[in-house]
This record gives sequence, C-alpha cells and structure tokens, in this order.
Amino acid sequence: MNTRSILALIKREVVPAIGCTEPVAVALAVTKAREVLREKVVKVEVFLSRNILKNSMGVGIPGTGMIGLPIAIALGIVVGKSDYGLEVLKDLNQEVLAQAKELVNSSIISVHLKEEVPDKLYIEAHCCGETSHAKVIICGSHNHIVYVEVNEDVLLDEMSKGSFSKGEGEEVALSFDTIYDFATETALSDLEFILEAAELNKAAAKESLKGPFGHSVSRVIQSSTFQDIMGNSVYNRLVAITASACDVRMAGAMVPVMSNSGSGNQGITATLPVVVFAEEMNKPREQLIRALALSNLMVIYIKRGLGRLSGLCGVTVAGIGASCGMTYLMGGTRAQVAYSVKNMIGNVTGVICDGAKPSCALKVSSAVSAAIFSSMMAMDNKVVSALEGIADDDVDQTIRNLTDIGSEGMTQTDKMVLDIMINKKYDSRG
Repeated sequence: MNTRSILALIKREVVPAIGCTEPVAVALAVTKAREVLREKVVKVEVFLSRNILKNSMGVGIPGTGMIGLPIAIALGIVVGKSDYGLEVLKDLNQEVLAQAKELVNSSIISVHLKEEVPDKLYIEAHCCGETSHAKVIICGSHNHIVYVEVNEDVLLDEMSKGSFSKGEGEEVALSFDTIYDFATETALSDLEFILEAAELNKAAAKESLKGPFGHSVSRVIQSSTFQDIMGNSVYNRLVAITASACDVRMAGAMVPVMSNSGSGNQGITATLPVVVFAEEMNKPREQLIRALALSNLMVIYIKRGLGRLSGLCGVTVAGIGASCGMTYLMGGTRAQVAYSVKNMIGNVTGVICDGAKPSCALKVSSAVSAAIFSSMMAMDNKVVSALEGIADDDVDQTIRNLTDIGSEGMTQTDKMVLDIMINKKYDSRG
C-alpha cells in the first residue's frame, strides 16, 4: 500500500469549491482565456459537452441571485482569478456583479453544445478582443486546464498526450481492501487534514439557518409536521443537516464547501452524515477521522470507474462512501463495511443525473437515508447476495458492475435527459 500516494490523491480530490463545480469550471476556463488575452474582451463563446451543459442550466451562481451559464461566464470575465482554481469567483462583490450583469445584457456571450468531445467533462472557451483571440480547454477534471492558445501561439498542450482522460494520481492502485487498510491503519497524524472537510461542510449547513434556500428540504425534515410522522431521531437529523448544506449550495449562496472528485454535493454527502452520526453517538475523534478517510477515499475509487460526469447521480456514489464510514463507526468489521457497499448498490443504482439544481437536495436526502439503512442492514449481517441483480460475491466486481452501468450503459439515457431539458416547455410562473 503506497500510503503517501494515496494521501496525495485524497488531497487532490478533496478540495474547496464555491458554487456548483460545472458552471464554476466554465468560469475558470473563461477566466484563463481572458488572462492570456491581455486586452478587453469583446466576445465570448463557450463550447460544452452534454454533461457540462446539463449540470449548468438550472443551478444558482454564488452571490448573484441568478442561475445558469451567462452570469458565470460574465463573472469569469470581470472578476475571476484562475489561480483560485474552483474558488475562481471568490472575489465577487456588488460592483463587479453589476458589471457582469451588463455583460450578460450586452449579448457578447454565447453558449454552444459540442457533440464530439474526448471526455464527458469538456469545456472550450474562446475570448476575443479587438485584435487578439484566446482559446482555453478544460478536460477530464474540473480544474484541469489542458490547452491554452493565444493568436495561434500554443502556450500549453496536454490534449495531444491524452493525459486529460486520466488526470493526476491515476497511477495509484485502489481496491476495497486497500481503502479499508489505508483508513484503519494509516497514522492518525497523516489523516487529520480530513477534518477540514468536516468543518467546512458543517459551516455550509449552518448557513441554512439564515433563511430559506432552494426547496428547503432540511426545513421540511425538521418541521413539527414531519416529526409528528417520522419522529425526531439521529436518522432524521443526519439527513436534514446533510440536505441543508446542499440546499444552500444549490441556491447559489457564496459559501465554500469541500468537494470530492469535482463535486460539492459529493463532498457534502461523503462527509456530513459521517460527522453527524459520530457527534450524535459520541464517537471518539480518531474514529471520526478514520471514518471520513474511508468514506472520501471510497467515493474517489468509485468515481474513477464511473467518470467525473455520467448519467448516474453522483450523490448516490457519495452515499456509498458515507455508508462505509457509518458502518465503521457502528463497530463494523471489514466484511460488514463491504456489506454496506453491496446494500447501497443493490438499492440506489440507476438514479439518474438530470443536472445540478435545487432539487439535488432531495436526492442527497434519499442517498443519505439509504446509506444509514444500508449500514444498519450490514450490522445485522444482511447483505444483497450475488444471486440478486448486479451484486457479486466480490465487492470490487460489484463496484465495477455499477460503474459500467453508469459510464457505458446509461449513455443513451444521459443524452435523452439533456434533450428533454433543452426542449421542454414550462410555465415560468412555476
């Protein structure tokens, strides 16, 4: 087990992000193109893969009170700093917001679907000045700039190497046993950094107390009417707190969260159920740290096979990680943690991704609910067997079956979802 390489991998994949990572990644590409252009931008065109477009259409952009790509692109022009990575828009203030709104209204921004792309995560930004043109491509991961060109002078080209398809750290071999051993045996001092994810995502959840956000899923769960039916339990509290961070994020609050594998909602779902369960059940700090490492690394492992973007909802994958973490906190053995993986895959496989939007908080609450239930089943030594569905005796093969369905089997579903989203007619009054 290469402990140092795994630690480096987690630190690359578990990073802060402000706002939904797809439109923020588009803003990052535009920002980089503007920076290398070195003159006033008079026209911007972006060409996006289906999955980037799908996840950017209906989500709130932090600090703007607006949704969608045009305002994210405009902010990339007026305030973005590429050195900030996925926090590219953190210098936003009311003055630059007004400038960005003027750009949106000026019609210099256009967005296009690009069908033939080398990866489902593909962003191509063109910024034009009066005399110059800059082109930037992000591919493979949300902050992975692989191509930069100014006036046909190529400053960076990783596209020809094909490295975008793998990304950094792909050489680290992972399996269920490797992950379990890493989380349970690595020196605690090497793992303590993972508590930063807990603190950042807890702070995002607390932001929900300031007012209604999105569909207010967490407020419904915590309401007296809900509790009259469902009761006030640890189960309900960990679902509500996790959903609250998603409510805030999807509504576009200017609040950072700790992401996992390029997704803030995945980071929230991999982290907060584990944190809340540990706090509610008075688990020792060491157990919490190891449970968070187990959860987050499991998500990274599964997302490798699935791809950063797919037709399968990413928070269900994050729910698998959370279930592993909670099973560990319950005192589960290696076998019982593996049971929780199989129980989750036997339960939530097939939940579609229909874009980033406020109702993602509903899917987060469903994933967390399934996670705690899967853990409880595992602790009772109940597991979905190899005779059932896509489960296999081998937990790693069960995971591969899931990722094959999401990355390959649901390709046509993914296309149909975007077609529906683009072409549907709706009443703007809601």
